[in-house]
Amino acid sequence: MSESQSWLENCKVYLEKRVVILFFFGFSAGLPILLVFSTLSFWLREADVSRASIGFFSWIALAYAFKWIWAPFVDRLALPFLTNWLGRRRAWLLFSQLAIVLSLLGMALSDPQQNLTAFAIFAIIVAYSSATQDIVIDAYRIESAPEKLQAAMAAAYMTGYRLAMIMAGAGSLAIAAWASSSDAYQLSAWSTSYLVMALCMGVGIVTTFICHEPTYQNSQQINAQKLEQKLKYQHLPSILAHFLAWLSIAIIQPFTDFFQRYGKNAILILLLIGSYRISDIVMGIMANPFYVDMGYSKGEVAAISKVFGVIMTLVGAGLGGILLTRYSTYSILFLGAFLVVITNLIFAVLAFVGKDLLLLTAIISMDNISAGIATTAFITYISKLTNIEFSATQYALFSSMMLLFPKFIAGFSGIYVDHWGYINFFISSALIGVPVLGLIILLKKVIES
Repeated sequence: MSESQSWLENCKVYLEKRVVILFFFGFSAGLPILLVFSTLSFWLREADVSRASIGFFSWIALAYAFKWIWAPFVDRLALPFLTNWLGRRRAWLLFSQLAIVLSLLGMALSDPQQNLTAFAIFAIIVAYSSATQDIVIDAYRIESAPEKLQAAMAAAYMTGYRLAMIMAGAGSLAIAAWASSSDAYQLSAWSTSYLVMALCMGVGIVTTFICHEPTYQNSQQINAQKLEQKLKYQHLPSILAHFLAWLSIAIIQPFTDFFQRYGKNAILILLLIGSYRISDIVMGIMANPFYVDMGYSKGEVAAISKVFGVIMTLVGAGLGGILLTRYSTYSILFLGAFLVVITNLIFAVLAFVGKDLLLLTAIISMDNISAGIATTAFITYISKLTNIEFSATQYALFSSMMLLFPKFIAGFSGIYVDHWGYINFFISSALIGVPVLGLIILLKKVIES
């Protein structure tokens, strides 16, 4: 087979039905996160909320870092009526998606200038509902296809995810700009934007009804596991024995399984997971406030993101998926992390130069393509680490660790900018990503030796 034919065969996998389903689920997962992250920062800054408050507001997104706490319940508990109707995974999908829609409507009808507390409560509900949806989608992806399709499914998921982020980022800004009658802050413009975002969640809801429930772990297998564990506690009262058996299967076994499989290398793996996206996440919370402070309008940011961002997102995620079929996961992890560091340094250049639409276009383009490659590689990596018997809980733990420390550090980004300025902030956010490169090299040597 020639080189061109080999690349063509690698591309055909994106037409597989299960891969296409993950594209739409990726859109559903990617839409809410910016609405409680950078887009929300733009809204708050335009509403004259302080940078320090915006930084602390970003801690709402820590919901994504703590989702491993309730993942065992999502993994094992049935929802009344919905589970019998749709199945275990699709029931939780629909439940979380409806909660996202309703809480986005609550944000749209709130005013951060008049009642910041109520506004924050709705944002928190969006974050926790979105994190729950992520738990289920990740489990669905791992359970619904063999390992050979996981890279393509991760790439399709990331493409949908990044398109949704552009919709929730550039799209929401464009809608707010269109709905504004002037450059001054108008609550009605942002309300219109968030109402449209709530409607866009219909993509995920329709996909939930169209897709099929994964068949890997049926009720007979779950019951067999419960019976096996219950026998260990048969000397206890029946109710207590049943609860301890469930506790062992849902919570204890997913964690002990990981350390049993990876031994002493488990700590290094967890360090990489916990730090891989730190450079990107810490920088991200101040990106939109930076655009506002530099004098860019909503329309300018939206237009550049919409044209160049979409193209580079598709290229980055698609290229990442193809590269993962030809090179080792650690090699592509290194490439993605390196590109993110370089992108942050270019943001520092923009902060030094001042307002420059051409340079902003180049940065947004590179930011999207690097994030597409990095995230596709990372999703594939932690998917391979996951035992399919504990898919929801283990993947939620890994993806939560990815966010916990970076999100916490990002909460202080507004204070850092106030004291040291944007140039130092972007340089620092790039430098904290350098140790990650060394950790990837070390793990590659240890694991592949």
